[in-house]
Amino acid sequence: MKKKFLTIFFPLLLLHASETQQHSLTLDEALQVLKAQNLEIKVANFDEKVAQTDTKTVSGMNWGKLDLQQDFARSNDAGNVFGFKLTSREATFRDFGFSDFLGGVGQALSMSNGDFNAFSQMMQNPAMADQLLSTAPDDLNYPEDRNFYQTKLKYEIPLFTGFKISSYANIMKAMAKMKNLDKQKVYKEKQYQLKKSFYDMALLKSSIAHLNVIYNNIQVLEDTTKEMIDVGYAKKVDLLEVQAKKANVKRLLTQMEANKQLLYHFISFLLNQKVTNIATPTKQVPMPNFSDEQILTTNLDIQKAKTGLQIRENMIQANESGLYYPMVGAFAEIATADNTFLGDASDHQAYTVGARLTWNIFNGGIDGAKVEKAKLEKLKTASQVELAKKGIMLKIAKIRTEITSLDSEIASLKKELELANTIYENYEGRYKEKLVSMNDVIIKQSQQIEKILQLQMAINKRTERVFALEKLANGEE
Repeated sequence: MKKKFLTIFFPLLLLHASETQQHSLTLDEALQVLKAQNLEIKVANFDEKVAQTDTKTVSGMNWGKLDLQQDFARSNDAGNVFGFKLTSREATFRDFGFSDFLGGVGQALSMSNGDFNAFSQMMQNPAMADQLLSTAPDDLNYPEDRNFYQTKLKYEIPLFTGFKISSYANIMKAMAKMKNLDKQKVYKEKQYQLKKSFYDMALLKSSIAHLNVIYNNIQVLEDTTKEMIDVGYAKKVDLLEVQAKKANVKRLLTQMEANKQLLYHFISFLLNQKVTNIATPTKQVPMPNFSDEQILTTNLDIQKAKTGLQIRENMIQANESGLYYPMVGAFAEIATADNTFLGDASDHQAYTVGARLTWNIFNGGIDGAKVEKAKLEKLKTASQVELAKKGIMLKIAKIRTEITSLDSEIASLKKELELANTIYENYEGRYKEKLVSMNDVIIKQSQQIEKILQLQMAINKRTERVFALEKLANGEE
């Protein structure tokens, strides 16, 4: 319960602290906020829940369906009215037109004066019999308007579908797993962007600190040059060179400050809240210690490819159901009908139970073609899985090689920067002694700035490559 409470309220506490600027957001805290607040991750969560709902929809087909149907009708159509009465068990001989038929029989009796033999002879007369049978039954042909209320409850359930439902249920479960992997991939991508932004910010702050030192040194050099001009040991052009270099460093500092603000805007976008102060990492990103085999096991793209292969296997089973197996279902129905709603429901009730077997004997080879297509799709997907593994292995080898090369480059640039700093300090002192020109000092300072920027770019690229390797092994939370 305590853990659940912290999971819900910790991001809110961080949000409040960030807004009031009483707290510098650490990377670990930002990762928690990211998972709870990032809008793209929330969208991916909804996609996963939709897929899980689809899984329940397919599984529910095993339980059949129960429908309640309530009909209301009014008609004077002869067929409808007779059907209404018959359905509600209220049909009488009058509804068949017996009143008109008996009227013809009564007329024949009258003509025979009650003589049964004469009546029998008259009825055997073809003309008389034809006239009697040709009489239109008025009650049947012209019935009065009638209301019809029917309440029907029907339950249908599949007994055997040739494993089609179970196959589709497995497919939907695999689709839900695919959405879960998509969600994890979105989170890993946003995690990568956030971590890289934090380390980019650390490099920016480090570069700004170096440039500020250089800027202060130039300021001192400018003051020294002014003093030397006053005593005639320097020229005005020396001061202009110093001021030009000072303006150049100021321009670089302004650009880096702007990049800082852009990074803060991007971090705020990722965390879906305003962030203006973070605690940047102080250590270089360590090299991940997982093996190539571990990366292949946890890589989300390979897991998605394997899940796609499972879907293809179940598609084969689903298509084979229509080719090799019959479909068997059962149903039960109970109904009541009357000319009033639920009138005499118990007397007018009726039931029907039954089962149906459907077996497709021949459909022009369509089902066989579908099975063959599904098998080919499975072979294609299996090849794609192997291709994905080969592609990931190639990326792993490439990134590891790049990181090794960058480690060597960074070590070399650190020594070169240390040398550039020493040379600049040496030239600055020699300038004061009039042993070198201001131009020489500016050149050495430019080399110093160049090494700082080169080192920043190399460290930045190494950080990006390490995070790229972590993205390949993106199976861990």
